Amino acid sequence: MIQDEEEGPMHSRHVVLSGCSSGGKSTLLAELGRRGFAIVPEPGRRIVEEELRGDGSALPWVDLKAFANRALSLAANDRHDVPEEAGWVFFDRGFVDAAVALQHATGRAAAGVLTAYRRYHERVFLAPPWPEIFETDGERRHSLAEASAEYDRLLKAYRELDYETVILPKVSVEERADFVLRTLR
Repeated sequence: MIQDEEEGPMHSRHVVLSGCSSGGKSTLLAELGRRGFAIVPEPGRRIVEEELRGDGSALPWVDLKAFANRALSLAANDRHDVPEEAGWVFFDRGFVDAAVALQHATGRAAAGVLTAYRRYHERVFLAPPWPEIFETDGERRHSLAEASAEYDRLLKAYRELDYETVILPKVSVEERADFVLRTLR
């Protein structure tokens, strides 16, 4: 089903998992994929992997504006390339996250950037900061404090954009997946 302006975001089967870096989003995405749902990996991770193999000019810790612009483009392509299907499609972040990063880097309002894009499902699931599982690595270099500040920006932006924000509980990945699916019923 293709979403048009008359159908609105509730009819979209494209669901975003967003929130704090290292909050368990990718693990949850993998669990939903294991259960047979269509999944789309995080644009930012894919960009960082590519940039680390190349000149590294669009890394978030080098040039956040360039990184956010690439993430916005990649997320828009992901959304375009994944048709609305009978079942749920889960996105690890999306173009709203990229627009919020661009706003943070440039001051350009995320709402203005997003007018060109169809909305995701009205419910967005946010992973809160979870210090007990937080880790950095070669692709995720920011601190828990920086990740928590990003979470606060995302929570505020999704609410201002009239998405229903659902905070994921700090439970096992299986219980989180059950929670997401139960919430979408």
